[in-house]
Amino acid sequence: MIIEHKIVIADVKLVADFQRYILYWRKRFTEQPVTDFCSVIRINSTAPFEEQDNYFLLCDVLPEDRVLREELQKQRLKEILEQQQQERNDNNFHGICMFCNEEFLGNRSVLLNHMAREHAFNIGLPDNIVNCNEFLCILQKKLDNLQCLYCEKTFRDKNTLKDHMRKKQHRRINPKNREYDRFYVINYLELGKSWEEVQLEDDRELLDHQEDDWSDWEEHPVSAVCLFCEKQAETIEKLCVHMEDAHEFDLLKIKSELGLDFYQQVKLVNFIRRQIHQCKCYGCHEKFKSKADLRTHMEETKHTSLLPEREIWDQPQYYFPTYENDTLLCTLSDSESDLTAQEQNGNIAIISEDTSKLHALKQNSILNQLLPHECLKN
Repeated sequence: MIIEHKIVIADVKLVADFQRYILYWRKRFTEQPVTDFCSVIRINSTAPFEEQDNYFLLCDVLPEDRVLREELQKQRLKEILEQQQQERNDNNFHGICMFCNEEFLGNRSVLLNHMAREHAFNIGLPDNIVNCNEFLCILQKKLDNLQCLYCEKTFRDKNTLKDHMRKKQHRRINPKNREYDRFYVINYLELGKSWEEVQLEDDRELLDHQEDDWSDWEEHPVSAVCLFCEKQAETIEKLCVHMEDAHEFDLLKIKSELGLDFYQQVKLVNFIRRQIHQCKCYGCHEKFKSKADLRTHMEETKHTSLLPEREIWDQPQYYFPTYENDTLLCTLSDSESDLTAQEQNGNIAIISEDTSKLHALKQNSILNQLLPHECLKN
């Protein structure tokens, strides 16, 4: 494109899907002149006119190009998260340890945790990795070629390589090798930022807020906030009980009935958060002047439990939280064991006895009746 057509695309490496990007602009260039989209760069401007050349720069300074890049990034993120979720739930994984040749069946985390625990080889948390099979194949191929995974030097035989990696503590991958970036979800989260840049921003933020004196620091429990009011709770169980009692919204039941995985729960929570923030009822789409008015309306009309169709809230835009550091998102789980208390206990409410008065408890406890009965039975 540069040589034949004198078109330069800025920051090509930041385009999430280059093929779709090219197809889009190929169509647009047939509709309007290239100069409507590209900045014109004239080289050899001091030379005679016939020797001057014009190059055309296509970059995200153009709003249309910026929107296209962001949309491609969102689509790629959606695909990656779907792939990651599939791998997290896959129990048909089959892999062999690269160091002891032990065979593993089930979930990929079993093999990764084994290599981290038994061989001190840690490529990261299983939930942070995507396309795990391909990643492991690349690492295995390097070892088969007698190449150290960290310094990437090649050795004459397998024993020499093993001794080198053990003595030099090179049982880890090279963080500077960009080939591995595509296997970590963090590299897909933000347009144009690698894991190093994201991590550097986090470190800077910590340094900016660091204080010299920590003597009066006290740890406070992190609380999750209700979707509909300002109520806070230290556990999701307590918060779910509150939302069910106060707002007739049963998050665990909805999760179970709709079969929501982790990311779908995230999108649903973020969707509801955004609607409430905008003072808009998601049941009837009516907008109100205040959250108090909205809450009154939703409780009176029972619209808290009237969720819209799945295609309304199951959108990539709701991967991103409405509020920064939304603790409720951190407490969500994709475990099938998180059923409602009623389902787990057969609608039997279990209330613990008051242990503040042990003597009275011993006298009145139901165990006093059950134990003699059990003895007679035996």
